[in-house]
Amino acid sequence: MLKRKIYQELLHWKSHRKDECLLIKGARQIGKTYIVRLFGEQEYESYIEMNFLKNPNLREIFTGDLSSTEIWKRMTAYLPGVKLIEGKTLIFLDEIQKCAKARMAMKFLAEDRRFDVIASGSLLGLHYGQDADDEVEEVESIPVGYEHPLIMHSLDFEEFLWANRYGEDAVSYLRTFYDSRTKVPNGIHEKYTQLFREYAVVGGMPEVVQAFVEHQDFGEVQEIQEKILASYDDDISNHAKGAEKVKVRAVYASLPRQLAREYRKFKFSEVEKRANARKYGDSITWLVDANLVHLCRNVHEPYLPLTANAMDDEFKVYVHDTGLLLAQYGFQTKLAMLNGTLLGNAKGGIYENLIGDMLIKRGYKLHYYKASDSTLELEFLIEKDGGIVPVEVKAGNTSTKSLNRFIETYHPAAAYKLIDGNVGEADGKITLPHYLAMFI
Repeated sequence: MLKRKIYQELLHWKSHRKDECLLIKGARQIGKTYIVRLFGEQEYESYIEMNFLKNPNLREIFTGDLSSTEIWKRMTAYLPGVKLIEGKTLIFLDEIQKCAKARMAMKFLAEDRRFDVIASGSLLGLHYGQDADDEVEEVESIPVGYEHPLIMHSLDFEEFLWANRYGEDAVSYLRTFYDSRTKVPNGIHEKYTQLFREYAVVGGMPEVVQAFVEHQDFGEVQEIQEKILASYDDDISNHAKGAEKVKVRAVYASLPRQLAREYRKFKFSEVEKRANARKYGDSITWLVDANLVHLCRNVHEPYLPLTANAMDDEFKVYVHDTGLLLAQYGFQTKLAMLNGTLLGNAKGGIYENLIGDMLIKRGYKLHYYKASDSTLELEFLIEKDGGIVPVEVKAGNTSTKSLNRFIETYHPAAAYKLIDGNVGEADGKITLPHYLAMFI
């Protein structure tokens, strides 16, 4: 059983929910149904799961009068033997995109407060009109103020360590080196460097991690990842509309090439010669809304708020799980990554994707900085402790001209250089091995 941080967020919601249902979004196959089922079975006396994809007839529970009393009554009719225990029941509305009335009813279920309600669904981030599935209905009235959105991601590096039997004490010990800015002992450093490379190759998709933990078989890892990628291709075929199917697929297929270039700003010409945002902009939006990619926008000046300074036409696109990116590059690239022998621009793109994903999972929004009048470029800028913090990512341990110039010009309170090396601090910047990015 994989331990997930989101479980603590579910516990917090349970004790502080007030008048809100929980709405969990995220990419397909990241474990949404599994974690809610586990939560319901462990934390409640009664757990009721309704999947509108597997059991379309359950939509009838939400026809007609949407008052909570009528819904509870119809629920007992359609689910014989169901137990509704006040204050001790969790109701899980899975694949809720298949039942718009259930989404609307969340307002009344939240106001009722007798039973807890969690909803989730595949591609729930897509807005109505983006989804070609005829059974996905438009929600007439979104229950604003009555549903608490929660984004779920694949496993982060700390969760990967837990899965590999490195407990919280081991992680806490590792954090002492981040906090004290002291070097990690060589033996420990080498161990976590190798574990981080394994995390890059395996990624954080739960089925992949579970298989790797049980069998330590990278061939099996590749097979499962290819199956997941095939399912994403099916999702595009089934849910992108009309000609958008081909365009979304082409954009997604271009990402390994985009990230293998020296300058990784997204180029529409990598998708198709002479292509532009007018043709492919909606395809990128579709992938973002489907939670399959992370967008990282350039800012015209590195000041708060970064979102207000972001440029719509200059951005990078990262794959939401680095293991899936490596699976697209193929097994030999994975082998070189594991052995530490990978060379070239693709190596930089892989590490950039990894760190970007780690920052997303830490709750940061992604931005980067490339000045239009110079060669100064920083992989990431994040908002932290009331200021802007630059994060430079080096696949190896080369010089940091851009970061040095940024520090001289803008004097940030902190600046991070992430390297294939050990901890250090000098000239206004903190140098960290890649794996310690999980503490930033």
